[in-house]
Amino acid sequence: MPAPLGASWRRHASAAASSSTPRTFLLLVPVLILLVFVLSRAPDLTFSPATAATPRLAAQLRPFDCYASPQASPVLASLVEGVPRPFLYSLADLGSLPDRPHRNIARLLKGKRFRKPDISQTVQELLAGEVGRGSGGGVVVDVGANVGMAAFAAAVMGFRVVAFEPVFENLQRICDGVYLNRVQDQVVVYHAAASDRVGNITMHKVIGRLDNSAISATGAKLAFKSNEEVAVEVATIPLDEVISDAERVVLIKIDVQGWESHVLRGASKLLSRRRGEAPYLIYEEDERLLQASNSSAQEIRAFLGSVGYNQCTRHGTDAHCTKE
Repeated sequence: MPAPLGASWRRHASAAASSSTPRTFLLLVPVLILLVFVLSRAPDLTFSPATAATPRLAAQLRPFDCYASPQASPVLASLVEGVPRPFLYSLADLGSLPDRPHRNIARLLKGKRFRKPDISQTVQELLAGEVGRGSGGGVVVDVGANVGMAAFAAAVMGFRVVAFEPVFENLQRICDGVYLNRVQDQVVVYHAAASDRVGNITMHKVIGRLDNSAISATGAKLAFKSNEEVAVEVATIPLDEVISDAERVVLIKIDVQGWESHVLRGASKLLSRRRGEAPYLIYEEDERLLQASNSSAQEIRAFLGSVGYNQCTRHGTDAHCTKE
C-alpha cells in the first residue's frame, strides 16, 4: 500500500534538511569570520554629546555633567565687585576655619562683595572690545579654569566658553557658578588637563590652595611648601582635538602652573590661524614654574613666533600675545 502523501512529504523534508544543514553551515562560516574581522577593525562609533564647540572630541572624554555630580557643601558664593558685568562664583578654598577664614568670607560677613579677580577684569575689558567692534559672539577657551573667574566673566557677556579644569573640587564650584549665573547653555567644562597629547597624567593637588595644584610636583611645592599635597591621575587632551576649525575663538586664557608649553603645543593648529582669525592669547609666564615643568619663557616665545604670534607683552606674571 503506498505511503500517504503527508508521510512522503515529511520524509523528503527531513532528508533535505539533514543534507542541507552541513552545507549551509559551511557556507556561513566564511561569512561569520569576515563579519568578526570587519567589526574588530571598525572605528569606535561611540559619540559624545553634540555641541558646536566640540565635534572632534575624543569619544571617551565628554563634557562634565554637573547634574550627575555630587553637590559640594557648604556653598559660599557672592557677586564680584568692580567689574562692568557682575557675576557670581563659589569658593573652593575656605581658609582655616574658624580662626583664619578666606578673605572673601570675611568680606561676605561684612556685607561686601567678593574681591575683584584681576583676570576677570582683564577678560571683560578685552571682550568689550570685541562687542564694540560689532563682532560680538564667539568662543572663549579657559584652560586651568579654577572656579570660573575668567569663564563666568566671559559667559555673562554672552560669549560661549569651553573650560578645562582637572581638580574635581574646582569643577563642583564651576557647577555652582553655572547654576547661579544661569549660563548652562553657554559653558561647557571638561574634567581634564589640556596638554599636547591624549592620555592620562599624574597631577599634584595642593590641599587648601587648589588654585596652585600643578602637574609638576616641584611646581606644586613652590608656592606653598607646608600644604599637604595629593597625587591624582587626570585625563589629558590637546585643544586641537576639542575645538572645531569652524569655531570662531576670540580668546584663550591659560593658567596651569608651569604646564603652559604643553598646552600651547597641543593647540598649534588653532594658534596657526591667520591674522584676524587667530585668538588673543593670555598665558601665565612664571619662569620658576615653567622650569619645574622642563620648559622656559624663551622656549614658549620661540614656539609662538613660529606660529605667527609676534607681539607679546608682559602684564604682571601674564603674557598677552597677538598677531597684530
